[in-house]
Amino acid sequence: MRVLLDTHAFLWWVIDNPQLSIRAREVIGDGKNEVYLSAASGWEIAIKARHGRLQLNKEPEQFVAEQIAKNAFQSLPILMSHALREYKLPGHHQDPFDRLLVAQGQLERLSILTSDAFIAMYDVEVIW
Repeated sequence: MRVLLDTHAFLWWVIDNPQLSIRAREVIGDGKNEVYLSAASGWEIAIKARHGRLQLNKEPEQFVAEQIAKNAFQSLPILMSHALREYKLPGHHQDPFDRLLVAQGQLERLSILTSDAFIAMYDVEVIW
């Protein structure tokens, strides 16, 4: 299985937040699955940390890099095709980071691991 983590799913996994569903824990923890973290999530984490809306024990660059390595996640870059796909997406969600994750999920054929009900409204497989 190939899955793309929504930003909150990544953070909840890292801090072992009980809000992360049992199914999500199984999928992320199964070493046979390819688990991706988008550069869009890195960008979102950096912005939230910079504005004091997210407290990390390290600088975002070091924190995210260490967690990707520790958990054997794969980084997913933002390609021009991902950015331009936004144009074709219905307006179910206004969050640009989540819309970019949907575009990446569609184009890269990745399921999205998220609790966000708006993402489930798009033509993309959602796991929660």
